[in-house]
Amino acid sequence: MTDIPTGVVTRGEPVEMLLNMGPQHPSTHGVFRMVLWVDGEKVTDVEPHIGYLHRGSEKLCEGEQFHQVITLFDRMDYLANFNNELVYCAAVEKLMGLTVPERAEYVRVILCELNRIASHLLFVATMGLDAGAMTPSMICFRGRERVQSLFEAVSGARMMHNYFRIGGLKEDLPDNFEEMVGELMPLLQADIEEADKLLTFNEIFLARLKGVAAISVEDALDFGLTGPCLRACGVDYDLRKADPYSVYDRFEFNVPTGLDGDCWDRHFVRVQEMYESMKIVEQALVQMPKGNVTSSLGRRLPRPPKGEVYVRAENPRGEIGVYLVCDGTDKPYRLKVRPPSFCNLSAIKHLLKDTWIADTVVVLGSLDIVLGEVDR
Repeated sequence: MTDIPTGVVTRGEPVEMLLNMGPQHPSTHGVFRMVLWVDGEKVTDVEPHIGYLHRGSEKLCEGEQFHQVITLFDRMDYLANFNNELVYCAAVEKLMGLTVPERAEYVRVILCELNRIASHLLFVATMGLDAGAMTPSMICFRGRERVQSLFEAVSGARMMHNYFRIGGLKEDLPDNFEEMVGELMPLLQADIEEADKLLTFNEIFLARLKGVAAISVEDALDFGLTGPCLRACGVDYDLRKADPYSVYDRFEFNVPTGLDGDCWDRHFVRVQEMYESMKIVEQALVQMPKGNVTSSLGRRLPRPPKGEVYVRAENPRGEIGVYLVCDGTDKPYRLKVRPPSFCNLSAIKHLLKDTWIADTVVVLGSLDIVLGEVDR
């Protein structure tokens, strides 16, 4: 019998190959690296790698005064700037026992919900691109630009706003804010609907996403999934309803949920959330009172008392929590963030096993991670 030469694989014998994706791969979301073990086109194992961004935001907070930390939260999740500013300010306000003026609370909610829509529009755009659809991304970016232009009119910056303040806001809204939002809403509604009609029930899009990387409720809870990734499994859990903060208990809105917890459900839930966010913005505009937008402390912030607090909120990616420890100085002694992207990403190995190589990008995209928050 003739010996088989070294390195030659006989027919029918399985062989695994190591495939490196990232951290600079054009289809990965952020500087994220996946090492894939593949058998043909099938993924047999995955090893995710983070740490290519090296933000160090939590440690940086210890060297900044309390009011300076807000800019770090802007950059942690750079697609949910207002949402992150809100949860940090709420943590310091809880520690100090501050009451935020009612007008400021309504402004915060309006801006946070518009920020949620802008973030989800980017998700839908990239989800379409990951599946091979170009046109919806153009429509989504058009809608996103409308929102960013409004944010620029309010805060002076398109993304890193630094607009929320401990106890309120940096300044009141522009005089024509309600008129600008009134003009924005129908245009934004049209953009969302157009992208939704083009993509969500598209035959090719359904074939690429339906039934891919489904996760059970039990597994989702074990991995610590929150936000749309958890609600896609059918779990009706949204902090704005489950544990209302700010003035969210004054609005009527639904919590969209999925059925199967697959990639398509994660997309569909986010699309439906945009419609619900528009409802909240419209109600908040009607209810928003006149008045002051800064606390009675004025511009000068006294040192918070010694103590520790934990505050959580619902940002576009899920539950973000801030654990803050103060030792009586003008800087945080310790600040720890519970980031939704990091926790949602922990399920990537479970989700990618036994999928196809072509599905890996779609599965990663369905988690909607932001690496600034993962590698904080």
